[in-house]
Amino acid sequence: MTELLISGASAPGPDGAILSVEPESVGLEYVGFEVLALEGGGTAERACGFRELCVVVISGVVHVASEHGEWFDIGGRADPWAGLPDAAYLPPESHVGLRAGEDGAEVALCWAPALRGATPRVLPGANIAVETRGRGDHERFIRPILMENEGAGSLLVVEVLTPAGHWSSYPPHKHDHDDPPRQSLLEEVYYHRVKPERGFGLMRVYDYQEALDEALTFRDRDCVLVPRGYHTVSAPPGYDSYYLNVMAGPQRLWAVVNDPDHEWILDGSHSNPPS
Repeated sequence: MTELLISGASAPGPDGAILSVEPESVGLEYVGFEVLALEGGGTAERACGFRELCVVVISGVVHVASEHGEWFDIGGRADPWAGLPDAAYLPPESHVGLRAGEDGAEVALCWAPALRGATPRVLPGANIAVETRGRGDHERFIRPILMENEGAGSLLVVEVLTPAGHWSSYPPHKHDHDDPPRQSLLEEVYYHRVKPERGFGLMRVYDYQEALDEALTFRDRDCVLVPRGYHTVSAPPGYDSYYLNVMAGPQRLWAVVNDPDHEWILDGSHSNPPS
């Protein structure tokens, strides 16, 4: 099995953890990621240490408590397709407690190192301006949660919905060199949900300059790591795709370059690739 694919556990751990990405154990430097599946009233605690944290409620309702205060009834959607995401941000050195509502909750914990971080706060889904990106069979819907318009130390977090039969993160693009404003160096994690959940999706992660060319099959609640290289996602007919992107690097800038072999697809005047 590829080292870029991490599958969620079939049964939650003692504190609800079904997936954990520890940077040092998977060859990353910046991005950490966890998913908790909490039963009704279930709890979990975390200490941020030198990392900042974005808590994204994927489904259900969560209460968040820290030295910065208590935030009640964050979330509320039945699944990622049922509404916009509520989230919360906590700076480094915070201690956080999570408690699920009576119907349980699925919660993503997005981590990255930060010197100071930013103001602790709730990030209401009601404030998100959804963006439609692409057209035709690569149209998808972008939900910025903690992007550059929201304060943070290094984290960038966004959700993407891709309809069945469409491509996403397309044309393939990369962000693995510190060359602003053209490109920024960002590690990335994709956390996938699939509807219906028995389905699957496809990702390709590749680098022309290095020995990296992985074609991956992901299933519901799988995670794909993108340490470098171009990457793209495909949702097969019949199966809607959701993914949560978590990115971080040495500077907080989202700047990407497309694979020049496929960038022509963005030019609406072309029905076939240029010669």
